[in-house]
Amino acid sequence: MAGRRGKIMNISARNCLKGTIKSITRGPVMAEIVLDIGNGVQVTSVITAKAADNLGLKEGKEAYAVMKSTEVMIAVD
Repeated sequence: MAGRRGKIMNISARNCLKGTIKSITRGPVMAEIVLDIGNGVQVTSVITAKAADNLGLKEGKEAYAVMKSTEVMIAVD
C-alpha cells in the first residue's frame, strides 16, 4: 500500500480494501466516511474530524479501509 509522499506503507492489518471516498459527513467531533470499493459495495467508517483533516480526506480521493480484528463474525437469517 503506498503511503503519503509515494513511500510504501507496511501495516499489520490483514484486510485492506482500496476504494474511492463517496461521501464525508462531518460533525463537530466525528466524521462519517463512506468508501466505495466497487461493484456497488460500500464500507463506512466513523473517525475523528481531526483525523479526517489530517489525512486530507476529500470526496473522490482514493483511500483504504483497513480492518484489524481478532474476530470476524458471519451471520445469516
